[in-house]
Amino acid sequence: MPKNKKTPKTENKTKIKTLKYLILFNTIELFLIATICVLFYLNIPLSSTKVLFIPKGSTSYIITYLNKTGYEVNSLDKFIVHRFGYPQSGWIDLKTQYMTKGDFLYKLTKSKAALKEVTLIPGETYYIFLEEIAKRFNLSFEKLLKVYKEHAYKNDGNILAETYSLPYGMKEDHLIYYLFSYTNSRYEEFSKKIFGYYDKKNWYYYIVIASIIQKEAATIDEMPLVSSVIYNRLKKGMALQMDGTLNYGKYSHVKITSSRIKEDTSSYNTYKNKGLPKHPICAVSLNAIKAAIFPVKSDYLYFVKDNKTGLHKFTSSYKTHVNNIKANRGVKKSYTKVKEEQSVFDKQAKKIMDTDVSKQKPTSIKDLWKGVN
Repeated sequence: MPKNKKTPKTENKTKIKTLKYLILFNTIELFLIATICVLFYLNIPLSSTKVLFIPKGSTSYIITYLNKTGYEVNSLDKFIVHRFGYPQSGWIDLKTQYMTKGDFLYKLTKSKAALKEVTLIPGETYYIFLEEIAKRFNLSFEKLLKVYKEHAYKNDGNILAETYSLPYGMKEDHLIYYLFSYTNSRYEEFSKKIFGYYDKKNWYYYIVIASIIQKEAATIDEMPLVSSVIYNRLKKGMALQMDGTLNYGKYSHVKITSSRIKEDTSSYNTYKNKGLPKHPICAVSLNAIKAAIFPVKSDYLYFVKDNKTGLHKFTSSYKTHVNNIKANRGVKKSYTKVKEEQSVFDKQAKKIMDTDVSKQKPTSIKDLWKGVN
């Protein structure tokens, strides 16, 4: 009998079928290999701080940011993060320092940190603020102080007076780094808005003046007036002779006495030393910085607090200044903070402080210079 022979058509179908199986097998094999590789990659051990700050922005921006801060992440991580969701912004609590790469990438999209607010009051010193942080976040004051002194640009003024939302679990060094970094970025932003550039050394000249204003001014509207007195006395080579400069560091709330003035040998003692202190006295607000840059154009050289209002009486005459001091004798302090008559300089000062520099165009900012000496 004749043998069954496969026709060419049947043979082609068989070859096609076999090829399909081979392609399917190879595809499955490649998929399994890729899956194993990814699983292996996701199980690579990784260490991190328990609490991590993630900036706002796209996934690509966040991946770049993490790379710059010491985390080895790449395009594959970006792809994986996209599969999990979208990265959280702000502070996130990873719960542990040691985890796998997969855990880390997953927590970037799902974790959040418990935050607690702490306020650095304008005019407060770094020393008192670090004590407050240590108590509220159960951290070591000694460690905070050590890290602060190691990395501070100046003795004070390195942390902007503001309310901060900080997470539990943050280590002392990372907390200080964050506060310094945030403040420097705000200083740079504010400086560029006014001057068009940021020179840290020159900027801190204004921070020193702003810190004295912050300690001395009774209200925000008084700030450009106090600023004017500082500049006028500096120009005449007069010692500033301001009590507030001695309320630095741990002496923030210590009453200034004649014996303290005699005993303090630091550059903060503006009774003994002419010119500005070497360092800012305290933390400052953006308002105080604005007043330091835009003082009122006046001839004021003296000021003393009025017991009736709690506001200051400003004058260019020493005789009038002495009379203003005498007028306080026997007057009970009421501190109404209301001034019956507004002088030309008061109005100028209010105009300066009512101007929001951050929202002004450069041409509008230049208008403020008209009142500056």
